Amino acid sequence: MTIPYHAPTFILTHHARDPIEMEGGTTFHFVTEGIEAALTQAKAAAGELDVKIGGGASTVRQYLLAGAIDELHLAVSPVVLGQGEPLFAGVDLPALGYRVTETVPTELATHLVLTR
Repeated sequence: MTIPYHAPTFILTHHARDPIEMEGGTTFHFVTEGIEAALTQAKAAAGELDVKIGGGASTVRQYLLAGAIDELHLAVSPVVLGQGEPLFAGVDLPALGYRVTETVPTELATHLVLTR
């Protein structure tokens, strides 16, 4: 199985496990020490390159509140999936210094870029 990341990937988890190497240059590293540890490891692996943060609503909120996200790209699609976890619950984006810097509507989604 080939995974599309082609870079070291750091997964937040509550269960320690050995790294998994995949074809194409992706190695999954499992981090149990929290968001700061995962970000530190990702930055060390990236060197001068950017670090991309992905995950569920809780993970994104934690990194937003920690001030670790400079730019946030959201793809909003008009599909009703049922109940979910609110992405920005308890987060005051303007107070954290974020503003919408780009909006691109397409047929399938509206892409928003928020920058701090």
